[in-house]
Amino acid sequence: MRTVRRLLYRDIVASVGFVALAFLALFFFIDFVDRLDAVGQRGRGALDAVLSAAWQLPGHLYELMPIAVLIGTIYSLARMAQSSEFTILRTGGLGPGRALGLLALLGAVFAVVTLVVGDYVAPQAERQGLLLEARIRGGVPSEGAGAWLKERRATGTGERSFSINVAGIGAGGALQGVRIFEFDDDGRLVTQTEARAGTVDAQRVWHLQDVRITQWPQARAAGTPTVQEQRLAAYDWPSTLAPAVVAAAVQPLQAMNTLELWRYSRHLGLQEQATQRYELQFWKRAFYPWACLVMVALALPFAYLHARAGGISFKVFGGIMLGIGFVLLNNLAGHIGLLSGWLPWLTAAAPSLLLLLLSLAAFGWLVRYR
Repeated sequence: MRTVRRLLYRDIVASVGFVALAFLALFFFIDFVDRLDAVGQRGRGALDAVLSAAWQLPGHLYELMPIAVLIGTIYSLARMAQSSEFTILRTGGLGPGRALGLLALLGAVFAVVTLVVGDYVAPQAERQGLLLEARIRGGVPSEGAGAWLKERRATGTGERSFSINVAGIGAGGALQGVRIFEFDDDGRLVTQTEARAGTVDAQRVWHLQDVRITQWPQARAAGTPTVQEQRLAAYDWPSTLAPAVVAAAVQPLQAMNTLELWRYSRHLGLQEQATQRYELQFWKRAFYPWACLVMVALALPFAYLHARAGGISFKVFGGIMLGIGFVLLNNLAGHIGLLSGWLPWLTAAAPSLLLLLLSLAAFGWLVRYR
């Protein structure tokens, strides 16, 4: 059995690696060509286009890994079936259950690799690409009206709530366009703090630069109420927001790992903000690597198809269509789940479970009737 395992694993890993490299080369070329239009603007050179496209490769590898596993496994098993190698293995005692167990173990290894790439390599590469873009453009604005955070804090005059808006990320990774709105326990605006840039340290203190602070009078203040305004070159604003939460708010979803998504969705829930988008992304990030297990199970029935049922190219084409269908189904389920308010974990798991049931049904039918 050790020889059989070595034969299967070596062939499948080589095929999956070749497919993954082919996909990455294609996507790198597309990203590079897409960035060539900006060469010469804001001092951007061809090397910047190359680096920007290269920083996208780990994210592409994470997204394409299940599809590469599916196509590579189908190609390897179909080739072995066509050359009668798989038939010989079956005659030598490789039963359906044992074959499924061997491929499941290899699929688990692919899942761990996908998890490592998606949780550690791809977010770091995405952040480096974001910093490169910020350096070239002098800053990267956040989507829409910027990133918003909220916090509540008890003070000597009662509970205060704060709404913080960050316009984007600067060239050195600092926050740009910081605005802090402070409200009293009656919901009245008390203080508005605006800063050109700022950073957050490990003690959760915001170090703001070029600050303008506007204070509105209290509702029950004695004397003639006046609006006070002061300008400061630097200002330290203490907060309860962890730096990881702030970083998660200003960065794109692709730059967040599973733990950061969970922390940020928990923060949103504590602040009574909408959490479904980030919860759905969290569960998709948690379930997606294990789609590799589904893909090897989906590829196994192709080994039981006779060579006359279609050539290798036909079976590989079928694998490509299945992979595209999985991506479309995964994205469609996410959008429908957000619109319909489905449970995030069920929405994220539904495409993989559906394909797993399909693959097991096809496998059982082929083993019984073919």
